Amino acid sequence: MRTFEELIAEAEAVSVDGWDFSWLDGRATEERPSWGYQRLLSERLGTATAALDVQTGGGEVLAGALRLAGELGRAEPHGRRPAVVAATESWPPNLARATRLLNPLGAVVVADPDEPPLPFADEAFDLVSSRHPVRAWWTEIARVLRPGGSYFAQHVGPASVFELVEYFLGPQPQARAGRRPEVESAEAREAGLEVVDLRSERLRMEFRDIGAVVYFLRKVIWMVPGFTVAAHLDRLRELDARIRAEGPFVAHSARFLIEARKP
Repeated sequence: MRTFEELIAEAEAVSVDGWDFSWLDGRATEERPSWGYQRLLSERLGTATAALDVQTGGGEVLAGALRLAGELGRAEPHGRRPAVVAATESWPPNLARATRLLNPLGAVVVADPDEPPLPFADEAFDLVSSRHPVRAWWTEIARVLRPGGSYFAQHVGPASVFELVEYFLGPQPQARAGRRPEVESAEAREAGLEVVDLRSERLRMEFRDIGAVVYFLRKVIWMVPGFTVAAHLDRLRELDARIRAEGPFVAHSARFLIEARKP
């Protein structure tokens, strides 16, 4: 394995734009939820007429689902994509990336601060989707859905990757209590939606070198807010030594699938 300094320098220099984690191939692993979110999203896109993807990130997941929907409907004259596809994103680097990726697929990317209101008319969509939103604004989701339309999403669950978070920040009992599927499903019902599917899983993650840890924390900025190598250098050195002596650092992500329908 390369030196601590070499691994750190490499991980600090690489771009963290977008939501593609391929830089971690061979350096970190994460189990995927058994339900296969992108495939299920593509099936729903295949039957929708107007779709909105909220907090789309770099657009990678939506783009993959749109391509798959088109492949599933390749025997049809216009495939099986919705006539209208929109996506929202707040972070400028992701906005640019998502626009480049999604515009050729017929999707419009809209700059939005990820706070109410959504910049769309009432009952504009029959499908609203999101993968790992920072927060689901249920009243707004219900407002822009047509009667009979659905919100279909994969959310981050409680205490996700908290083995790594608490390694740097110490115990976080209040944060551990957030992002619970039962709470979010109750909020969806309060907004007038019917929850028709709710599944959750905890999934094993492994970080095989300290560069993978640095890259992950630079990219997923809410894990350790304000993370920099300089501010956490001692803990990074300790973790590097631990990985070299004991093997990969193990954590667990939490994910839940939720589908809610507007009556």
